[in-house]
Amino acid sequence: MPDIAPLAAVETPLRRFLRNFFSSKIATVGFVMLAVIVLAAVFAPWLSPQDPYDLSRLDVMDSRMEPGQSSVDGKLTFLLGTDEQGRDMLSAILYGIRISVAVGVSSTVIALVLGLALGLLAGFNGGRTEAFIMRVADIQLSFPPILIALILLAVTGQGVGKIIIALVAVQWAYYARTARSAALVERRKEYIEAATALGLSPLRIMLRHLLPNCLPPLIVIAALQVAAAISLEATLSFLGLGLPVTEPSLGLLIANGFQYLLSGKYWISFFPGIALLLTVVAINLVADQLRDVLNPRLQTQ
Repeated sequence: MPDIAPLAAVETPLRRFLRNFFSSKIATVGFVMLAVIVLAAVFAPWLSPQDPYDLSRLDVMDSRMEPGQSSVDGKLTFLLGTDEQGRDMLSAILYGIRISVAVGVSSTVIALVLGLALGLLAGFNGGRTEAFIMRVADIQLSFPPILIALILLAVTGQGVGKIIIALVAVQWAYYARTARSAALVERRKEYIEAATALGLSPLRIMLRHLLPNCLPPLIVIAALQVAAAISLEATLSFLGLGLPVTEPSLGLLIANGFQYLLSGKYWISFFPGIALLLTVVAINLVADQLRDVLNPRLQTQ
């Protein structure tokens, strides 16, 4: 009798994806770094030696202490030093990562949903709808992202919700153009013609048939845009137009210590800068490998 291979030996799409993704050592290192950063952001209240937002527990006498020094009362050792307000830099960085990652992911998800909906609508319907949406996207992309964000924040003011709105306004056009391009390619294929011939509604065709085939390139762009959103938020906070002082992100922590760099108190800006650099690098490494895995044309044979 012929030897029949067991069904368990069949490689599933998920296993193939994981095998291809973790075949790169650099991507694996980036994934581990990103996992550690995300876990540190999620469990910041439990990992932080101090609550940097509780002003009643901050002591001005502990301000600008060097890494490794202890507090005045001897109850706490500042492994990464303190800032001018007496906040433990390790605690401030953990909370700052939490805010930066939350803002970056939230703005990216909202922009992805908005841009994907508009892009699919433009690519599937065509005509005046496509022309209007794409011209608005072209106008938005013709301006530098930081300029648009600065104008919106200057008008609306500071706050987590307002900076998320500013980042969404900057990002949605990238997803809209990509989704529209993918929809134009998929719309000419036979399965779309068959679904149309069966009398399916346009909404069902877009959601059940068109959307799954347009997602892979958008996932890659979204992964890259998370890093871009975190960097842009850090830039805006550094300029004083991002998050308020009561909710410091990594950019605001860097700005707080910028004036002390030349006086030898490097740690106030240095350690938040390293945390921001590691976060952006980890996200970019993961996104770069996602691009190779999700695009068969880029996979090495």
